[in-house]
Amino acid sequence: MEREELRAPLAGWLADRLGASSVDVGSFEVPSGGYSAETLLFDAAIDRGANFTVERFVVRRELPEPPVYPQQAPGELDVEVDIQYRVMAAVAAHSDAPIAPLVGYEADDTVLGGPFFVMGFVDGDIPREDPIYTSAGFFFDAQPEQRRQLVDRGLRTMAQIHGIDWEAAGFHWLVATGDRPGTDTQVRIWRDYSDRELNGRGHPVLEAGFAYLYENMPSDDGLCLNWGDGRPGNIIWQDFEPACVTDFEAACISSPLVDLGWWLMFDRWSHEHMGNQPRLDGEPTRAEQRDLYASHAGHDPGDTTWYEVFAAARYTAIVVRVMNRTVLRGEMPADNPFWLENPSSDCLRALLDEL
Repeated sequence: MEREELRAPLAGWLADRLGASSVDVGSFEVPSGGYSAETLLFDAAIDRGANFTVERFVVRRELPEPPVYPQQAPGELDVEVDIQYRVMAAVAAHSDAPIAPLVGYEADDTVLGGPFFVMGFVDGDIPREDPIYTSAGFFFDAQPEQRRQLVDRGLRTMAQIHGIDWEAAGFHWLVATGDRPGTDTQVRIWRDYSDRELNGRGHPVLEAGFAYLYENMPSDDGLCLNWGDGRPGNIIWQDFEPACVTDFEAACISSPLVDLGWWLMFDRWSHEHMGNQPRLDGEPTRAEQRDLYASHAGHDPGDTTWYEVFAAARYTAIVVRVMNRTVLRGEMPADNPFWLENPSSDCLRALLDEL
């Protein structure tokens, strides 16, 4: 279905869920960024009889292509927008982490041509990747104490998610039947994903990364719900406080250090590997960020090196996947070298060189 053809069926769907006599869906806006589900912003004029309002919403619709992230439970858990909606609903119900108002999920792909969910729009600032937030934008323009506050509050939000009793919250569906949740299972899932996406191509730095991970596999440091893509850019900020946590497609059950390692790796990537950006006044160092997380989580994470390497290997594999998809779309030539050499592989190489 073309985007404009979505307006009428979406209006009818919304009317049923909002208890409205009629809904008029306006034109769609496409935000920048994102590689998984299609994201559309729109205003809707809502007639509830006693009142008439114009409200802003977000619809996320599943794309027909295979998911960007590896499936935690293949054959059982295959729709990324379903994963995201279910995680967001549970996080909202079981923690203080801020989640957008959820309107509903639709599995019937005849409505909009694919499964989708709708949530309320949350306005605010987002630390962007293009240009990288450490070089331009509201974070770059902020006062030192505001930068520190943003990083601290982001880590607090991550600790809130980790503090959810994942079993009581019913997150067993994130674990494949017959699997045991934990770090070694996550390495296997991501290694299999990497091998599928490389499809026989050599990737020396990624191969070295997985070799290190297998040779130095840690014992599990507890289990929790992992956000999966925890970083400043996946939070919408208002006055340097989290207003909304986003992007749970890569959620899993594993050690909280898997998430923390991703956050710290992304800090490294955003500074050292996106133009060698200097750390701005007020930005905590990575060692200080570990301490901030410890203060919010109530336990010392200890050495996170292994988990940062795992994060960089995952990011490197994701870039291979995304490049494969751009080639299939005809957006890049098949012989482009970006799948092999890019800031994420540079980050992984630098971490391995430091061992």
